[in-house]
Amino acid sequence: MTVLVIGASGQIGQFLLPRLTDAGFDYLALSRQATGSDPRWIRGGLPDAMPDLPPLRAVISLGPLDHLAPWLAATRLAGTPHLVATSSMSAETKRDSAVPAERDLSRRLRDAETTLVATCASRGMPWTLLRPTLIYGAGVDKSLTPIVNAALRRKVFPLPAGRGLRQPVHADDIAAAVVAALGSPFARGKTFPIGGGERMKAREMFRRARRSAGGATLPLPIPRLALRLATLVVPALRGPVERLDDDLVADNGELERILGIHPRSFRPSPDTWRPLT
Repeated sequence: MTVLVIGASGQIGQFLLPRLTDAGFDYLALSRQATGSDPRWIRGGLPDAMPDLPPLRAVISLGPLDHLAPWLAATRLAGTPHLVATSSMSAETKRDSAVPAERDLSRRLRDAETTLVATCASRGMPWTLLRPTLIYGAGVDKSLTPIVNAALRRKVFPLPAGRGLRQPVHADDIAAAVVAALGSPFARGKTFPIGGGERMKAREMFRRARRSAGGATLPLPIPRLALRLATLVVPALRGPVERLDDDLVADNGELERILGIHPRSFRPSPDTWRPLT
């Protein structure tokens, strides 16, 4: 039977599709921009542009949970496919944010997780959720890659002060965890935090990103006072700045024990910040 991949054109999907092929899975890759002659790519998207679907072995969702949850609740799929979906550690780390929009994001993620679990339970569908930390690796993330690209254009790389721990996770390691979850009965009914294989201070993460940028940039340390003043000018910076001294990490214990996934350390190269395709 077939595996449906929702969000297949995103950063995790770019690594996941080859892994599914290598593991012997047939798949349908869903995208609003699906074109060309490959019959495995189908046009559609959540929540209101879904095509008719064949019986499925599994549904893999790599997109927004708050789009997936209402669609699944309103859709009757043939059989009881295994749902594997990516959420985010933001469900917890932004729960008590000082920024209302971030608290709302945390709430929406947790509500969507609850709805998905309840829907699966009511239908006898197995489920697995993955909660990644900061994702990188395909050159299309909205966290580190824009900082690197902006620094290369301006020839100045900001290095904000930050004592909090970071644990960036490569998109390919998340893809590996998805495939492992499909093959493990012990992954069913589990939520797995997933971070990279190394924890480091936030300032060290930015230093490594600068060293790997692939071009010369001038390091620009930004002290805490300057960061606080910046939040007064640009209120959207308040949440990210306040979290610089917070630990944003994941416990990979169950991921390693149950799925056998050991994410890589954060050792980016210039190719890390370039789109794969």
